[in-house]
Amino acid sequence: MNHAKPTATDEWTPVSPDIPKYWLYASFDEIFEIISTAGKKIPQKEYLSEGNWPVIDQGASFYSGFTNDETKIIEVEEPLLLFGDHTRCLKFVKKDFAPGADGVKVLKVANGLFPRFFYHLYFAIKLPNRGYSRHFGFLKRCLFPLPPLNEQRRIVERVEVLFDEIDKGIESLQAAKKSLGLYGQSLLKSAFEGRLTADWRTQNADKLEDPKTLLARLEKDRDAWHECEFQRWQDAVATWKSDGSKGPKPRKPETYKPSGALTEAERAVLPKMPSCWVYVRLNDIAHIGSGMSVSKARKLEDPVETPYLRVANVQRGHLDLAEIKTMPVEKSQLSALSLRTWDILFNEGGDRDKLGRGWIWEDQIEICITQNHVFRATPFRHDKGWSVFVSQWGNSYGRDYFEAGGKQTTNLASINKTVLKALPVPICSPAEQAEITRLLDVRLEAADALDAEIDAALTRADALRQSILKKAFSGQLVSQDPEDEPASALLERIKTEKAERDQAAKRGRKSAPTRKSEVRRPTLTDLIEVLEKQKDWISAAKAAQELGIGDGSTSDDVEAFYRQLKNFVEDGVIEVERRDDEDWLRLATAEVS
Repeated sequence: MNHAKPTATDEWTPVSPDIPKYWLYASFDEIFEIISTAGKKIPQKEYLSEGNWPVIDQGASFYSGFTNDETKIIEVEEPLLLFGDHTRCLKFVKKDFAPGADGVKVLKVANGLFPRFFYHLYFAIKLPNRGYSRHFGFLKRCLFPLPPLNEQRRIVERVEVLFDEIDKGIESLQAAKKSLGLYGQSLLKSAFEGRLTADWRTQNADKLEDPKTLLARLEKDRDAWHECEFQRWQDAVATWKSDGSKGPKPRKPETYKPSGALTEAERAVLPKMPSCWVYVRLNDIAHIGSGMSVSKARKLEDPVETPYLRVANVQRGHLDLAEIKTMPVEKSQLSALSLRTWDILFNEGGDRDKLGRGWIWEDQIEICITQNHVFRATPFRHDKGWSVFVSQWGNSYGRDYFEAGGKQTTNLASINKTVLKALPVPICSPAEQAEITRLLDVRLEAADALDAEIDAALTRADALRQSILKKAFSGQLVSQDPEDEPASALLERIKTEKAERDQAAKRGRKSAPTRKSEVRRPTLTDLIEVLEKQKDWISAAKAAQELGIGDGSTSDDVEAFYRQLKNFVEDGVIEVERRDDEDWLRLATAEVS
């Protein structure tokens, strides 16, 4: 295996696979030329929704906007590669474009090489993820497998044929996954419109209760719960007093206040249901509790460090408890704030997907509370199936209700306790509700199992891509042809042609007439020549002196110099290191000492 040398600033070492004898390894500078974006970058705030030329930046979308400013355009004669310094994304660009302002590195593959080969090669290289830090230095540190030119083309052709087959499979899997989601929505719609249990009602008429009986049952459950809750509060107060009355006095339970009847506007958007069902409000069947805000400034007399659920923990139809945070809570308030078995959780909101989503609590953590952005509903009837029924209603029809009743701004929406209390909930006989819950559990569980299989297949598809790339860039995907020009000869020819072009460019500069009447300002090209001669770090002040920029220079000369220097530092051509109170410079291609 071949290893590139790590720098002192990061111990990551790129590993390169063994390669066939006709191949060799080439450095970044042998493969790529950095195309300057100086003076061409367009800030995101200047992107247009339509225009003459696309703007390409380091974002996930290929095009991020448009521009009509012709001076910002990079003309594309041969395909270019655009690397996201922060995001690590790579884009294959075949048409003229304008670069985005932040973190964009434009790379041209050396003449005589096949650009598409190096595009695919990048995805076989696993650069480290440093978040929003810069990653271009890691890419420049890599060694790149270089096969003969004809083999580069054969590899790309084979990779893209195989990838097309994988993409078709992925497309089918994603369509199946989407169909499963629609199936789940259709199943819940059928359940809460009474169609799922229509045959059951016919066969079990003796188990049905009329709306008047249902409401009387709810009232009995509610009165019993409040009586028990009042006794719980009295016990908590007695304990608080015996412990020396530390912290605030335990909260007295809220008194139930009857909800208003459903309006005609509400009934118009709710599903039609069987005549033996009835609508009530969430406030009629459950106590609605708020959570605790996280505050480091809060002063507590008798604190207890307590786990709590955040919005991220409460998903639609399940809880994600991979990461649980804690906060200090006053001991005397802990009982009133704690979650109880089969409490129903509802998110306050955020973006629209979070609005009102939730699931039930099953004592996964012995003592746990909720943050203030997560509401909890404690049903007056203590039954798991009942809690699941209400939560599934909230995750389906309740979602539309919350969007209509929540406070909304651009892409954001939220509900408050009043809106949540008013949520209409369908009520049916306990026996039918249990049958609905049973049928939903069986069918949704089967759908979840199929969804998990699809996810596993998508993961395998991604692994297959990586396997294809690994074989492709270690010489195992296509056969080698001894008649192909060896990579060593190819690279030598590329170097020779580049040297000839550089010499011709220098001769052109020397033969160009000079105008003695004007004093030429130093340019960054001169600075690069200074750094090439230096071959190591040099202070910015010393470099400026070499260019004739000093105390006698005009402010325009100094500003122009540093403006150009800033652009080339951003493009990765020149490296800067801060030493004490002074900047030191060197070419980015210099070897690390």
